[in-house]
Amino acid sequence: MEYRTLGTSDLIVSRIGFGAWASGGGGWAFALGHQDDKESIEAIYRALDLGVNWIDTAPLYGIGHSEDVVRRALDGMAEPPYVFSKCGMPCEDSGRIIHCLTRESIRRECDASLKRLNVEAIDLYQVHWNKPSEEIEEGVAAVAELQREGKVRYIGVSNFDVDEMNAVRQIAEITTLQPPYSLLDRNVEAEILPYCGENNIGVLVYSPLQSGLLSGKMTRERIAAFAEDDIRRDKPEYSEPQLSYALELAETLKKIATRHGRSAAEVAIAWVLNNPNVDAAIVGMRRPEQAEGTVGAAELRLTDKDLVEIDEHLRNDQINTNRLAPNKEIAP
Repeated sequence: MEYRTLGTSDLIVSRIGFGAWASGGGGWAFALGHQDDKESIEAIYRALDLGVNWIDTAPLYGIGHSEDVVRRALDGMAEPPYVFSKCGMPCEDSGRIIHCLTRESIRRECDASLKRLNVEAIDLYQVHWNKPSEEIEEGVAAVAELQREGKVRYIGVSNFDVDEMNAVRQIAEITTLQPPYSLLDRNVEAEILPYCGENNIGVLVYSPLQSGLLSGKMTRERIAAFAEDDIRRDKPEYSEPQLSYALELAETLKKIATRHGRSAAEVAIAWVLNNPNVDAAIVGMRRPEQAEGTVGAAELRLTDKDLVEIDEHLRNDQINTNRLAPNKEIAP
C-alpha cells in the first residue's frame, strides 16, 4: 500500500480509503440497497489488513447507521484507522433529508456523530455539500469552532468549486476536498484539481468506479435486479445511451487488467490515482472480496500503452466524456 500526506495536515493516508456509504443499509433516501452489517464489518477488517488506514462515512448514510457500523467494527481496536465524517445533510423528525449549514445544526450533527462513533474527535470533518449557498460560510465557521474545541482535527469540504473554496479559505484552513472523479466523470480536471494542487489542498475523490459501473462485474441483468431503494436506478449513467458506453469502457479496462493480472476495478482506480493532484480514492466495499479486488490499485502502474488505449476509447466516445453534470444531487 502507498500513503500520502494530506495537505498541510499530519494525516498520512493510504491511497485507497474505505467508503462506508453502502454500510448505511437500505430504506433511506440515498440507499444502495440492503447491506448486511456483518459483511460490512468483515469488509472493514479485510481492508485494514490490506493496508487501508481510513474510513469515510457520514451521518447521512443510513441516517446514522453507517457510523454505528463503523463504531462496532473499531470498538476495542488498539490502533484504529482514521475516521472521516461529514455534516450538512441532517434528517428532520419527519424523515425528510435536508441541506442545512447553520451553526446550531452542525453542532448537533457533530455531537451525534461523536457519540455514534464513540470517539473524542473526528479526524477529518467535511462539509458534505455546498448547499444552501447562503449558509456555506456560516457552516465552515461552525466547523472551525468545533476544531478549536478539539471535537474536529481537520476540516474538509465536499463538492465545492474553486470560488467556494476561495471564499471559505478566508474563514478556516481547508485540509481536503472530496469531489467525484472517474473515467466517466472528469469535470474536476480542468480547474478544481489544479487549484487544489497549487494550494496544497488534499484531494480524496469519490466514485472512482462510478458506483460499480467500471468494476468489470456490472451487467444489464444485475442492474435490472437492483432493489427498489437502490439509488443507482436514478443515475444517468445507468440509462442509455450512457450505459452502453460505460459497459464498453469496462470491457477495455478488463483487457488491460488481464495484462497486469489485476481487476478492471483496479485499473479504473489506478487511472484516477495517476492524476498528480489526487491523493487518494474512496472505494465502496460491501464484502471482504471487494477489498481484495480493489486495494491493489494503489500499487498498480499503468503503462503508456495502457493510458493510450484508455484515451483512445475516451476520444471515440460520441456522447461526451464529461457527461455527468458537476455537483449532481446524489449524495456521495
